[in-house]
Amino acid sequence: MTDDKITTVELGNGGPQVGVQGLGCMGMSEFYGATDERAARETLETALAAGVTLFDTADTYGNGANETFLAPFVGAHRDEITLATKFAIERKPEDPHYRGVRNDPAYIRRAVEDSLRRLDTDVIDLYYMHRRDPAVPLAESVGAMAELVRQGKVKQLGLSEVTGAELREAYAVHPIAAVQSEWSLFSRDVEISAVSAAAELGVTFVPYSPLGRGFLTGAFTDAAEELSAGDFRTYQPRFTGDNARRNAALLEPVHEIVAARGASAAQVALAWVQQRDRVHGLTVVPIPGTRRSSRLLENVAATRLTLTDEELALLEPIAGQVAGARYPDMSSTAAARE
Repeated sequence: MTDDKITTVELGNGGPQVGVQGLGCMGMSEFYGATDERAARETLETALAAGVTLFDTADTYGNGANETFLAPFVGAHRDEITLATKFAIERKPEDPHYRGVRNDPAYIRRAVEDSLRRLDTDVIDLYYMHRRDPAVPLAESVGAMAELVRQGKVKQLGLSEVTGAELREAYAVHPIAAVQSEWSLFSRDVEISAVSAAAELGVTFVPYSPLGRGFLTGAFTDAAEELSAGDFRTYQPRFTGDNARRNAALLEPVHEIVAARGASAAQVALAWVQQRDRVHGLTVVPIPGTRRSSRLLENVAATRLTLTDEELALLEPIAGQVAGARYPDMSSTAAARE
């Protein structure tokens, strides 16, 4: 890897230039076991130095704690970064297991004020609807989000886990800069309709979990046996038991490429995602998450790895053979509405 910063791309139509790889900050506060705050803060600085400028959080991560955690970094580098956060997943302090989905305009107006306060900033660069509530007309939700743009509280709008039809419907109300959904060697349901719609409209695609929550890197092979109690991945069907064993075997083509290239498994998996831009004709900015500077540098190096057609062909069949769903309950994903 050279000392050069990663290349940049335009976020949406007429948006800011951002590094071609962003950083998902969720794991710095919740879901993946204990975290080291000092190391996490060092990772933020390492990312920016490497050219990563899109930093992604959400109000639900740590029930607001992740936004609060990011506030000092945001304040120190406000003009250098593109800040993305999300609303829609409602939690209740009295019930730690509760996850509701709220898209109504009153909730949106309250949520943005709470995020602005926690992030200690006057404006959010990219504001996503984290999940879609089909009971609320999309025009109402996006209309409320558009009003935030007119008020100067938000610069660009994004959607997460939407179908192609939903993206087109939303875009007719107000331009959408980005769609964020899971996209990786293991998860390709976005290719049913969302990817083609994004390409048609000039919407940037922001893949989350491009490393399969660490499974694609070999960080673990069975979440239930190897990860700490309470780790979110121990509840995901594809990462435990027979499913995990079957899925680990699917990674043999990745290991072949690793051996031939001298790259890491993470770099191969990320390079595959990065090259979706050429395959589908759209801008792609994955947001792998990490809490360690060494992993961050490993990940950004993948932006300089180009897989051959032969290597891509080796990887092509993997997703169609994966055992187990992305979540225990898939009802809030776009796949459930396709």
